[in-house]
Amino acid sequence: MSVESIRIPRRLPVAAAAALLCVPLAGCLGGGDDPPINTLPENTASLSRTAYTATARGAGTTADTQDLLTAGLGRTGLASTSPTPAYADPLNPTALELRRNAILSNYRGLVDTTVTATTNGGFGTLFGPNIDLAGNDTLGEGLIPGVEYIGVLDNPEGTKRVTMAVQVPASFNPSDPCVVVAPSSGSRGVYGAIGTVAEWGLKRGCAVAMTDAGKGIGLHDLADDSVNRVDGTRAARSATATGSPANFAAQLTDAVRSAFLAAFPGRVALKQAHSQLNPEKDWGSDTLGAARFALWVLNEEYGTALLGTSYKLRRYDPGNTLVMAASVSNGGTAVLRAAELDTEGLIDAVVAGEPGASPQLATTSYGVQQGGVAVGGYGKPLYDYFSFANLYQPCAALAPEASMGAEVSLHNYMTLTGMNARAASRCTALAAAGLVSGADTATQATDALNRLRNYGWGTYNDTMHNAHYGLGNAWIVTSMYANAYGRFSVADNVCGVSFAGVDATGSPAPLATATAATPLQKAQSFAVANGTANGTPAAVIVNNSMGGAKRWDLAVSPSTNTADFGFDSAMCLRALYTGTDPRTNAPLTATTTPTLEQSQRVRTGITETLATANVRGKPTLIVAGRSDALLPVNNAARAYVAANHVAEGAASPVRYVEVTNGQHFDGFLGFTGFDTRYIPLHVYFVDALNAMYANLKSGTALPPSQVVRTTPRGGTPGAAPAPTRAVNLPAIAVSPAATDVIGFSGNAINVPN
Repeated sequence: MSVESIRIPRRLPVAAAAALLCVPLAGCLGGGDDPPINTLPENTASLSRTAYTATARGAGTTADTQDLLTAGLGRTGLASTSPTPAYADPLNPTALELRRNAILSNYRGLVDTTVTATTNGGFGTLFGPNIDLAGNDTLGEGLIPGVEYIGVLDNPEGTKRVTMAVQVPASFNPSDPCVVVAPSSGSRGVYGAIGTVAEWGLKRGCAVAMTDAGKGIGLHDLADDSVNRVDGTRAARSATATGSPANFAAQLTDAVRSAFLAAFPGRVALKQAHSQLNPEKDWGSDTLGAARFALWVLNEEYGTALLGTSYKLRRYDPGNTLVMAASVSNGGTAVLRAAELDTEGLIDAVVAGEPGASPQLATTSYGVQQGGVAVGGYGKPLYDYFSFANLYQPCAALAPEASMGAEVSLHNYMTLTGMNARAASRCTALAAAGLVSGADTATQATDALNRLRNYGWGTYNDTMHNAHYGLGNAWIVTSMYANAYGRFSVADNVCGVSFAGVDATGSPAPLATATAATPLQKAQSFAVANGTANGTPAAVIVNNSMGGAKRWDLAVSPSTNTADFGFDSAMCLRALYTGTDPRTNAPLTATTTPTLEQSQRVRTGITETLATANVRGKPTLIVAGRSDALLPVNNAARAYVAANHVAEGAASPVRYVEVTNGQHFDGFLGFTGFDTRYIPLHVYFVDALNAMYANLKSGTALPPSQVVRTTPRGGTPGAAPAPTRAVNLPAIAVSPAATDVIGFSGNAINVPN
């Protein structure tokens, strides 16, 4: 194992520079110019360099048994149905053990790695470490040796802590340099793009620059004042001043922290929600920061040393290095925002999968049509449609059109977990507030579903509402992003919502005692958590639930005295966006809940995140699944492409591929009911990466904007046949049929039915 601490000054010392007359690659210096020394980008620190040398699958507990891509697990280990590889000491895992299991969990969270005797969703046959760039099974376990640098992009206060991991494979060709910049999806940590982007880039022999973009696993347990270090291990906040620094610590004095815990025991702070920096506004600039760090890394590895010193000359820059920015979901948003902000020419092209970028352009300036007919709602900011879904989704999930039938599946999660009675109570609460019509649950549910359809979702999203709400997606996103946009402290308890571990009754409890599994989840959070309040280890808590604080799905609202998924707090979170009381439309004031000032803070934060939709002429491919009910295409991908058409006109380099039967979470395809109905959208993201690379390297034209019509796998739920290109997944067409071409009618994008 080779781990080095690296600290490089930003400029060569004057005496050393003066001693230079002629330097290889730099030429003779004159006129007082400094030599082109490789210096770290501003506000950037490099923490470590590790050589991962594994070429054969192993335990992955040391750098010599790990590789860049699979942490030593290989294709077999990633697809294994066995439990997560063990830790020598589960309550005190090492940084290398955490890296191994973080790579595993991020793979499994983003692509379907299911390979059993009865089903295979494409892993190991269409994609995966063993599949080469031509789509053939030639790479064995797919281990990729090389070096990995860990760095941090920070602010002067030391509170930003954007983590970056630059991987340089042993196959990197110094004479033909390429970099793929890959911000994480969702709220995930630094390895959150390992299975979606890094796999492709490393196979290409490119350096891969991953970053958490200011999100990641920043879990501050306020009870014992412990935090995650950047390397994933945990320590008391006071012990992170040296060595690996804290990834995040809430900005609370000990007195405030103690008083808060006295009133709200067991609560925790999460980085994306409580950094008070609104990290989303910087996703684009953080992605550019990772590109700069990657170029520094390449120059450290391959630059010529100066007169036997440790200083290196700059060999690589944006002018001679191919740099692609690519990722999915929030990572897709980040790469689009990076293109919009790139005034330096750092990146050459963008591939964005399932992006949620919300245009700042007024919706009256552009339109969205399907089959030549204007859709009901489009172009709404993410918080707008998530807070709307948080009100209506549980009721809508009871509508007949939203049912998937009787098979046991994640789609029917609300049925499986006994949520239907509470969903009916939400319908009743909505009706009493005048927010749905109907005299019974069935008609109220149908009305709620129609309201979602008019807010940007389509009929092709109907059967996804059950799973998304049942898993808490609307609650998690709405509550976390309200805090982030408003730059609220964890102690603010906005709308009476907080985050904590829970006991067996759903009541908040300290992480040390919540459940038997929770202390392990806390210790291993870098590997098992995804940066959100999804219950591992902390969940969303409704503080004002009748009878005492409860997890969101068990909360009893004071206004209804009914278990209705915390209706009152959901209404409050919605009011933060609208600026009015959802019941009466009366404007918020200084004495309402929420207050006008809180609403203004949230709306200001949202404005800071909106996209210009101008990618500055960079070739851009956007891929989205039509059935995506998390980031519905009318509010996300379609709206962005339409706004780009206004921003850059007919000469726009943006191409849009919409895939039927594709939904947001390929990781769900291993669940019964998902396998038969939906296809692996990841296959088309890889196709887009290949198409963009061919465009940059060979001048091959990008495919036109189009709908790709796939065929679901069908078969028996839980045992769907393996998908194939020939039967299920046709290629993105070089010359699509006229009925599949996505075009424009004036400033409105027109997507074929």
